[in-house]
Amino acid sequence: MNVYPNARPFVPDWPEPAPRFMRDELPPAPALRLAEVFGLRWADWITRAAEAKSAPPDYVMAAVLAVAGSAIGNTRLVAPWAGWAEPPILWTMVIGSPSSNKSPGLDAVLSALKLVERDMRQGVEAEHAAWAEKDELAKLAESAWKEAAKKALKDGEEPPKRPAEADPGPEPFLPRLSIADGTVERLAVIVAKQPRGTLMARDELAGWLMGMTRYAGGGSDRPFWLEAYGGRGYTVERMGREPVHVDRLSIGVTGGIQPDRLRTLLMKADDDGLLARFIPIWPDPVPIKRPTGNANEDFIAAALSRLYRLNMATDEHDELRPWLIPFTEEARVLLDAFRHEMRGCEGGAEGLLLSFIGKLPGLAVRLSLVLAFLDWVAGSDMEPYEITPDHFGRAAHFVEDYALPMARRAYADAALPKPERAARRLLALIQERGWERFTSREVLRLDRAGLTTAAELKPALSVLEEADVIRSVEADPGPRGGRPAKLFMVNPAIMSGSA
Repeated sequence: MNVYPNARPFVPDWPEPAPRFMRDELPPAPALRLAEVFGLRWADWITRAAEAKSAPPDYVMAAVLAVAGSAIGNTRLVAPWAGWAEPPILWTMVIGSPSSNKSPGLDAVLSALKLVERDMRQGVEAEHAAWAEKDELAKLAESAWKEAAKKALKDGEEPPKRPAEADPGPEPFLPRLSIADGTVERLAVIVAKQPRGTLMARDELAGWLMGMTRYAGGGSDRPFWLEAYGGRGYTVERMGREPVHVDRLSIGVTGGIQPDRLRTLLMKADDDGLLARFIPIWPDPVPIKRPTGNANEDFIAAALSRLYRLNMATDEHDELRPWLIPFTEEARVLLDAFRHEMRGCEGGAEGLLLSFIGKLPGLAVRLSLVLAFLDWVAGSDMEPYEITPDHFGRAAHFVEDYALPMARRAYADAALPKPERAARRLLALIQERGWERFTSREVLRLDRAGLTTAAELKPALSVLEEADVIRSVEADPGPRGGRPAKLFMVNPAIMSGSA
């Protein structure tokens, strides 16, 4: 059925669409200078672990950063100067095709983390089992006391006091060093009982991130996760139960995503800085070959165990708080120069890339703390008590020469000027719907991010018209007269699979 009133049938003569809409122009992946950033021992372990998993070392490195950051957690904050403190929490996103071995690369570290968690839980399980027995007896004591109190009140007597045996005491908490899924309410309960924080490790990030868009009805979770990166206080309201307050909400994140899913996410996501908190990691695939050896599993297990033995400080009110790790004056000088350099990078940036660049000074500060403690667990005897120029210099080098070029690669579509981004959103929608022609009203009715108003749609239409992707045509008035609908025809080359 033709829904368009008396459209003039004709076969347009189309030129080739602008090349930028016919192919992906992907920037190259930056080189990962492991030894320059992480030192020789970590560089050797990451390289061997990646080879054993047939994965790029970038993926293993992504897991090292996220896991180490969450392991340090709220035990330490890094403070360049008074009024500025950052937690070591890092979010890493590994990007690649299904055959790129994203999950095996992450598992090189996550498997060791599970062993550390198992050992920590074993130390608490006996205590928890004893508490469970005590809890059963407490329930019996509680029930008997209630019956006695009822009888006393019925007989006009003084009810007995609640016995001490009715209180089993606080339940021992079994450590949760990493979680794969969970509601905001459940996560709040975990981090309220585990003040250092935890890690969210997901095999696939796309579903989780898409679930937090306003179109999926999960937008209410976004404020929680925005705060989970910053380590600030947060209260989760619970239906029919007491709210859960977390003094320092700190949750690291790591996981994988496929390029096509990331592209879809970039087109639909809300621009509130959530994606900009991730370090995107999209290396070239490694050649297929049989591993020739294995990484030292004792090294990674010992390193993580040492990080998890770090404790928080106790203040004068008997409350737990982080220890502050300050910058030396020389490191502050480097930080000042780095901040000016990043400000200069903002000039030519747009969209998500601009948001990402704005967070790079804070990211470099966090990385300097993580690198300092990675040095320590790799063999240094003295625990870091300050951030030196060496620590920050390596962090800034990683951010400038690796993280920023990687973001330009991963967020290429989202880093374009706003009209161009809107045009690509519209093109993706045209291809998704299989439209050969369409009206503005049809686009607006779908309420897609970046294309919800006529003011957003008009520049997108103009860009695609100039690029010979679409062409506007006038339809004849319908039988009732009135203003004819303005149609847009679609260049068949865009629908042929070349785009």
